[in-house]
Amino acid sequence: MSIALYLTLGRILLGPIFLFIYLYHNQMGIALQLLPFILIGTMAIAELSDVFDGLIARRRNQVTELGKILDPMADSIFRLSVFLTLTQGFVQLPLWLVLFFFYRDSIISTLRTICALRGVSLAARLSGKVKAVVQASATFLILTLMIPYAFGFLELEFFQTISRYIVLAAVAYSLFSGIEYLLANHSYIKKALTN
Repeated sequence: MSIALYLTLGRILLGPIFLFIYLYHNQMGIALQLLPFILIGTMAIAELSDVFDGLIARRRNQVTELGKILDPMADSIFRLSVFLTLTQGFVQLPLWLVLFFFYRDSIISTLRTICALRGVSLAARLSGKVKAVVQASATFLILTLMIPYAFGFLELEFFQTISRYIVLAAVAYSLFSGIEYLLANHSYIKKALTN
């Protein structure tokens, strides 16, 4: 176990922490006005861990096949946990919309794992990296909009509507990146599945 892998696993654990803070902030004595800042901080820690685990692994020459599989899975698990959390409470994202993230990432992760087990390594694509930035940006934007809502400067219905459109845009790009990934790696996937 390297530091990079600990950071990767820690990112997975931040998902339930985000959920707990968001859903139970009243019971924890966290005021609504303070909530967005704590959630943004939690998101920032997760996103920074994603940056640093890759940097540390490359700098210390600790890039492993396990790390190549776990890192994108940890990203998916954390971000999906956040989006699923935001289907509850006052944000109320539509569950059907968030499930597109789940289906896209499940298909790609399963194929990557099967290929890795059969000795075929599927390289990450630029569109996948952009997808991660788009999803993270969507979450940060929703949490930022939560600030004027918490202080009474934004109506709840308008806040929820904007949040849905933000996630819809992220879903559209995520689906595009998934299709692009499958097309780019079609021959490798076919080879792994037929062996």
